[in-house]
Amino acid sequence: MDLRLQSLTNWVRQFTGLEQAVAEPVSGDASFRRYFRVWQASDAGPPTPLIVMDAPPEHEDCVPFLAIARHWHRHGVNVPEILQADLEQGFLMLEDFGDNLMLGQLTDATADELYRGALTELVDIQQLAAPESYPLPPYDAALLNREMALFPDWLLEQQLGMALGNSERALLDTTFAFLRESALAQPEVTVHRDYHSRNLLVRPGTNRPGVIDFQDAVRGPVTYDAVSLLKDCYISWPEQALCQWLEFYRQSSAAAGLHRADRETFRQWFELMGMQRHLKAAGIFARLAIRDGKHGYLQDIPRTVSYLIAASARQPALRCFHEWLSDVVMPDIERRIGPPPGLEQQSS
Repeated sequence: MDLRLQSLTNWVRQFTGLEQAVAEPVSGDASFRRYFRVWQASDAGPPTPLIVMDAPPEHEDCVPFLAIARHWHRHGVNVPEILQADLEQGFLMLEDFGDNLMLGQLTDATADELYRGALTELVDIQQLAAPESYPLPPYDAALLNREMALFPDWLLEQQLGMALGNSERALLDTTFAFLRESALAQPEVTVHRDYHSRNLLVRPGTNRPGVIDFQDAVRGPVTYDAVSLLKDCYISWPEQALCQWLEFYRQSSAAAGLHRADRETFRQWFELMGMQRHLKAAGIFARLAIRDGKHGYLQDIPRTVSYLIAASARQPALRCFHEWLSDVVMPDIERRIGPPPGLEQQSS
């Protein structure tokens, strides 16, 4: 018996219109959180769908989620309204944004409008100060280092079974230092930290997405969330499209006063920030498979590492790292996991 689901159902049924509610599974995510849909009856019309989050307190702290959600919602960001909360049990009731993830709605015909809407929403998020009740943690050197270390620890050694010698570790250390210093040199903004097509929901009547999974927000580099979106681990686009969207974002964020970088400087920030994120993401995908039994994430590793290869090819200072990735790491990934998928065909 699922005791937490039973407790969640009892909690939901105390509220008006939900006395007979049945929690229907919607999804889980890469954490311990689960999501359910319930329907609130009303005398005035059809029942209203609501989302209930199950976040076990021993694994998940709901305080950041609540503080950020309420703050961002109050300032016009499209995050779900918090309707009820029980922090002791780890239950939250939220506004329901539906099931239309941006990832499933992206086509040649829709991509340009959806990406421009998502980038516009992102600039609004980046301009917000931290909630008064919850100072956002800094995206500092220690956090950047911990994230990049996931790549050798979980992907290379545990998933691929590679034995890293002193020369490989020195190469990784040099690369990580280069990426870390670039990230720390960027102007700081509010960073969602997982702003991509599986955490954005397409809503009727607007190209502005509904934004979810924001509880890990920090203060950090201006290009981080743009990399998450435009070099998405779950879908990739041709260079021409990426350049157009990135320039749209560079100009929008500059107009908002977030930076004063020219096109070349901004692209360099973006490329190196992307490498840091993709090192982290590739390691996390391996960890999810090994530690948590979520093997579906393995299929996203080839695309994620292919981003690393393409970005490092543009960096003369990372030539040795690029060659090692291309000649040693990627062939092993292709043998054990599979080849990277092709690009989407969008070229607007």
